[in-house]
Formats: sequence, C-alpha cells, structure tokens
Amino acid sequence: MSSAVVMTLYLVFEALSTGRVSLDDELTVSPLAASQAPSKLGLAAGQKIRLDDAMRATAVRSCNDMAMALAEYVGGSQARFAAMATQKAQQLGMTGTRYANATGLSDAQHYSTAADLAKLAQAIVRDHPEHYPLYSQREYRYNNITQPNRNRLLWTDPYVDGMKTGHTETAGWCLIASAKRGERRLVSVVLGAASDTTRAAESQKLLNFGFQAYDTVQLYQSGR
Repeated sequence: MSSAVVMTLYLVFEALSTGRVSLDDELTVSPLAASQAPSKLGLAAGQKIRLDDAMRATAVRSCNDMAMALAEYVGGSQARFAAMATQKAQQLGMTGTRYANATGLSDAQHYSTAADLAKLAQAIVRDHPEHYPLYSQREYRYNNITQPNRNRLLWTDPYVDGMKTGHTETAGWCLIASAKRGERRLVSVVLGAASDTTRAAESQKLLNFGFQAYDTVQLYQSGR
C-alpha cells in the first residue's frame, strides 16, 4: 500500500527539517533492504547511496529497497521505524492506520484507510512543501538508467503534481493523487483497483468531480 512509502518519506522530510540527517548522507544498504521484493533499485547489501538519491528513487519509482534503507537510517531498525510511523500517524489523526514496515508490502498487522491516506497527503503538502515537488518528477535516473514515475496522471492531467502509487496482492492497485487548479488543491484516494489503468481512470474521475461540484467557501474571518 502506498501509505507506507509516503509515511516513510514524511519522516525522512521531518528528519531533514530538524537537521538529524542531510541530503548528502551516505546510506549503506543492509541485507534486509537488499532483500525487499520489487519494485526496487537493485543495490546489493553493502553498497552505498546518497540519501537524496534513495529519497528520489522511493518517491518516483516506489523502490522498496530504498524505502527500507531510508527507514533503517532514520529509525535504526525496521521495527523501531514502524513504531515511529504508527505514532506519527496517530499524531496526524490517522486513527485507522497501523504500520508494520516501511514499504507497504503485505502484512496482517499493516493497514490503513482512504480517509487516513488523504490526511497523510495533506500533511505532506502542508508540513513539507519544500520536498513536495519530488512527487511531480516524471522520471528518475540512476546509474545511467532512467525509470518513469508510475503515476500516469502526471502525463495526462497538467494540474496533477503528485503523489503516490502502490500495489500489492492484498490492497490491489492504489493511487493517491493530488492536483491544484488555481488556488484550490484536491486529493483523491483510490484503493483496490483492478489494474494500473483503472486506478488512474478512477482517480481522474474523482478529481474532475471534486473540482466541478465543489467550491471553497470562507466560513468566517479571523479576528471577528
């Protein structure tokens, strides 16, 4: 499920903002990170990669090995990071979410909801706007290999600038999409779609409906 990778990046952004880590830090890929199922960047255990590169591979290509490497670097271990992620979810009001890992790969103790994923997407935009543009990158190039972003809407809707795809046998094809038209930003969440094409099409329908059917209204003025 895409929630885990988005939360992994949220906590990395948070660590960057407080100075605990930096973009130029070198991460050593652990055996656990190297053993993650695809999609992955494919580095072997013991190889090193800059935090910035690992972050981009995770945001653009959903590389599970890089998400795990980031989680271990920020949290110290997968278990500790999962606890950090679950605690952060509670702080963000994601009451229906529990994390068991940093990748979202299927686990009975790992779950979330569409409403919670929307809250997480909003938190990324609100709390870490300086890093949000990562999600609009259409491709990621590393070791002379260029890999496209899996979010099809980045090519078909000029207003879409994020955020994250995900797929497991349990969750199906998922997409958190974010679009901004004028001053309005909307987030859509599609879970359990039957295919990559379907999740993109259903996300587009939700965004179009939201922009056409709803308006933003100021209910009160501050100081009154």
